Amino acid sequence: MFTMKWVTGVAMLACASALVGCQGGADKAPRTAAGTPTPSGAVTSTPTAAAPATSSAAATDPLLSGKREVTITRVQGSGKALELGGRIEEGGDTGGRLLFVPTPIGGDRYVIKAFGPKDDHPANDDPSCWQVNGLDIEPELTIGGVVCDPDDPIQRFTIIAKGNGTYAIGSETRFLQHLPGNGLVLKELGNSKLNTTFRFTDKGPADRKPIN
Repeated sequence: MFTMKWVTGVAMLACASALVGCQGGADKAPRTAAGTPTPSGAVTSTPTAAAPATSSAAATDPLLSGKREVTITRVQGSGKALELGGRIEEGGDTGGRLLFVPTPIGGDRYVIKAFGPKDDHPANDDPSCWQVNGLDIEPELTIGGVVCDPDDPIQRFTIIAKGNGTYAIGSETRFLQHLPGNGLVLKELGNSKLNTTFRFTDKGPADRKPIN
């Protein structure tokens, strides 16, 4: 009798141990995101939300890429395109250059190349570049055309999008503004508001082959 009870007790203890082991295994089974075991015990993975894009690079404006020729028109003006003859002016009809290629040179700076019409005349395909006239006297500076030299600081201009397809054009701390009786000049704003913006109109690819 004693032997039978001992065997029975051992068997019951073994069964109890097995039950505890089974429960422990169940606790270690894969669980869903809610914390409950998966029905089949299969491993599941909780989807991870994709990180939002953090690129700070602004979308490239094709008109400022250096790959398009544009005409430039003063928004508040007569509607005549800017022309680079002796100086940059508004519709002077002087036979100057009307097609421009704003070409990025790093940061927010551009060299603005000027071309004549596409008429197979070699001289029209050889660019001039905007340059602040060094002989002018502050506070009003004009812009002329010279041989391009992107390393020259007075050939570097800022072009700032102002919304609705318009731009402000500047050099250092000055902006290109229209003054009655004096035309387009570079001038410090001071306490004044910017009163001159420009619209660029795409005129096709910048694919000139300058004279070598």
